[in-house]
Amino acid sequence: MQTNSPSLDFKSQILQGIPKVLPIKRERSSAVSHAPKRKDILSLEEKKLAIRNALRYFPKDWHLELSQEFAQELHDFGRIYMYRFKPEYGIYARPIDEYPAQTPQAAAIMLMIQNNLDPAVAQHPEELITYGGNGAVFQNWAQYLLTMHYLATMTEEQTLHIYSGHPMGLFPSSKEAPRIVVTNGMMVPNYSKPDDWEKYNALGVTQYGQMTAGSYMYIGPQGIVHGTAITVMNAFRKVLKKNESPKGKIFLTAGLGGMSGAQPKAGNIVGCITICAEVNRAAAQKRHAQGWVDELIDDMDQLVVRAQKAIAENEVVSLAFIGNIVDVWERFDMEDIFIHIGSDQTSLHNPWSGGYYPVGISFEASNEMMATNPNTFKTEVQKSLRRQVSAINKHAAKGTYFFDYGNAFLLEASRAGADVMAENQIDFRYPSYVQDILGPLCFDYGFGPFRWVCTSGNPKDLQKTDAIALTVMKQILTEAPMEIQQQLQDNITWIQEAGQNKLVVGSQARILYADAEGRSKIAEAFNKAIKSGEISAPIVLGRDHHDVSGTDSPFRETSNIYDGSKFTADMAIHNVIGDSFRGATWVSIHNGGGVGWGEVVNGGFGMVLDGSKDASRRLKNMLFYDVNNGISRRSWARNKEALFAIKREMERTPELRVTLPNLVNNKLLNNIFD
Repeated sequence: MQTNSPSLDFKSQILQGIPKVLPIKRERSSAVSHAPKRKDILSLEEKKLAIRNALRYFPKDWHLELSQEFAQELHDFGRIYMYRFKPEYGIYARPIDEYPAQTPQAAAIMLMIQNNLDPAVAQHPEELITYGGNGAVFQNWAQYLLTMHYLATMTEEQTLHIYSGHPMGLFPSSKEAPRIVVTNGMMVPNYSKPDDWEKYNALGVTQYGQMTAGSYMYIGPQGIVHGTAITVMNAFRKVLKKNESPKGKIFLTAGLGGMSGAQPKAGNIVGCITICAEVNRAAAQKRHAQGWVDELIDDMDQLVVRAQKAIAENEVVSLAFIGNIVDVWERFDMEDIFIHIGSDQTSLHNPWSGGYYPVGISFEASNEMMATNPNTFKTEVQKSLRRQVSAINKHAAKGTYFFDYGNAFLLEASRAGADVMAENQIDFRYPSYVQDILGPLCFDYGFGPFRWVCTSGNPKDLQKTDAIALTVMKQILTEAPMEIQQQLQDNITWIQEAGQNKLVVGSQARILYADAEGRSKIAEAFNKAIKSGEISAPIVLGRDHHDVSGTDSPFRETSNIYDGSKFTADMAIHNVIGDSFRGATWVSIHNGGGVGWGEVVNGGFGMVLDGSKDASRRLKNMLFYDVNNGISRRSWARNKEALFAIKREMERTPELRVTLPNLVNNKLLNNIFD
């Protein structure tokens, strides 16, 4: 017997977990974007193993029918997603009281999971991928069903352990323990190459959680809008005269996908001309329909004319070019169109599976080639990267400020043989945005992407949190040292304008950059407002893994670490362990992130505020460590901004004692080796 069980309501379907009766087979929806077909990398025996692994979620009398179906999925898509088991109910962030749960912490996590899979938020929702082409919440729909069931039934003295999307089970713990511990892609080091992900993900034993996809903390493109706005704003400050406006000046970049789609919106907030190339017409049209990009252009001649007009008239406008970024760089060089700021946010952490598309080959033909002729596709991608870098170098010679936006652009370009190396043949000729901007201006001082979600789903609660955060930030600014006043003012301006910028997609969420003081004071003010009833439901606190302390990434978050330790991952591991016993509601640690499988280890947390004294104690303890762990590591690397920040914190907090470096005179070393 097969059924879709229409009689079961939402709560009953959640509580059911794996259905008792085999659902009717379902086809993929044509209304959403789907992940590209993955590489056919498994041997015949490994394909049998992949199917065997998938079938273990289901009773034996279903195996004959499902084995054939899963074999077909593996053949057609390179993965087993179990489309048949996707729930019929809508997946989005419901108000917290609509979830069946024994604890508000578990209900809040369910809300966050569903937000990550909301079709309005997720890049490939039916493949359970939130962003980045491969940033997965789960590997398949059975894992989703089981996880939601466990969350609905767990108590405050149990912890759910998630192995790369697979819910291993509920284990006895305590109220002080996290409700969930999540790992994603944690491989033995020698098995952490890109093809290892392809193989073991196809087998159904690991997944790429990106940063906030597999940790249930993605809040739609708002997070990257804020980070991009801060980055581009400070990039223009580096190249413009004091008080000179970015109006009429070009920021050229690429990508309008899950994360990169925020770039034109951020450019409008900064007040420049943003030109963003995107090969996927559907992705560009989606951003235009959402109001995140002003104009769509698919003709190069038209783009040239429109860009020249925007420059001449000092416009603030965002233009999406439906085409390849390489063509734009080359044509703008020929037309002598000056680019003030240049970058790239294609998913080059995933270059061979849809993260970057080669010039001169259509989007459709590229998708076919990457599945059927991956070696040729790789050759074309690397050829394209060499052309792109060649064009960028010509613009840089004219004065363009180009920076790597943490997407592994320079790393993959170097591997392709592009001319991106500095004279010493060790460093890249262009900086990472963390080296030049976010590292010294934000991370070293403890400022990073603090975020919160109003679980009521009520926009009025979000407005109240904005007002509370604004009051707290303004108060901190009155007593802040000169070194961090600009950072505070930028984020005060951000919060003041957040509502009118219409940044919410999915959950009622907000982000701003704050240090440990700001995060703790804002969180405490939220907790009091929940207790008093001013805010109507619990709030989930979190952050991007892309932060002061959570991520060890030598080509991005820790690229401004110069003591030789940027290839170590101790900080991220200490961060997730330290947060777990200091009060986090859930913690996560991942291999992968935005720069590539095997290139980064990153961790995150979630914390539920419910207005209680317990929540107040937890937030103060955990948020303090979550930030100062990273500042300590950065100060030990001799970063002067971090040394300033940690010394200031030790003066304010006598219980904090951090090992400080003794600085060495360079002349001493030079004399030894001369």
